[in-house]
Amino acid sequence: MNSDNVVKNLRALWRTDRIIAELRMRHMLVGLGLRAFAALIAAFGLLMLELAAYFALVQIWSAISAAAILGLVNFVIAAVLFVIAGRPPAGRELELANEIHGSAVDALQTEARGMQQQFSGMVQHPLNSALPLILVPLITIIVRSLKKSKTSTTARSAATTPEQT
Repeated sequence: MNSDNVVKNLRALWRTDRIIAELRMRHMLVGLGLRAFAALIAAFGLLMLELAAYFALVQIWSAISAAAILGLVNFVIAAVLFVIAGRPPAGRELELANEIHGSAVDALQTEARGMQQQFSGMVQHPLNSALPLILVPLITIIVRSLKKSKTSTTARSAATTPEQT
């Protein structure tokens, strides 16, 4: 478990999510623009068909066929634009961003599993993790007490030695 790896993977995950969102938003905006343009052309096509119906009532043949053909052409153009706008985004950028996103998520999951194992090991065997932390101060206390007892023993022996002579 390394916090630097976690931060690096979170940054990669954030950046790839941002890239994916930007690419999808760009595709949606282009699709929306094309759909709006197609709707405008369809409206003109409908206007031409209405104009054709008007000419059908006023005059019988020549102006009617021209307006009807223009209306049908407008509808065909609108349909083609709708098909183009409905295509899924294809590109190596989106594919690469999805791949990096997946690897960052996998790395974060691996780090999380490592942290979970370390935490569960610490909870199940708390002395294993606490023993090195307690052992060093305990040894220094024992050494100090041994030094004190040794100095007090030598002081006693030194004090008793002149009196005995």
